[in-house]
Amino acid sequence: MTDLPAPAADLLPYIANRAELALATDLIEQLGLEAAREARVRANRSRDLGNHLHFCRWRQVERLARLLSDPVPVGTVH
Repeated sequence: MTDLPAPAADLLPYIANRAELALATDLIEQLGLEAAREARVRANRSRDLGNHLHFCRWRQVERLARLLSDPVPVGTVH
C-alpha cells in the first residue's frame, strides 16, 4: 500500500536500469513535451513488430518522461 493518491501511484514507473532514465531524459531534451508521445509511438511500433521486451521498455520510458516533464512533484519531497 502506498500513501500516494491512486492516479499518482499508477504513474510511477519501474526503472530497470540507468539506460531507461537516459532514454527518457534524452527524449525530453530533444522533444520537450512531445517526449512521452514519441516513447508511446516507439512502444507501439515495437508491439506491432512482436518485440514485447522493447514494447515494455518504451512504455516505461513513456511513463518516466511524463513524470519527469510534470512540474508538480509526486511522492515525498525531501
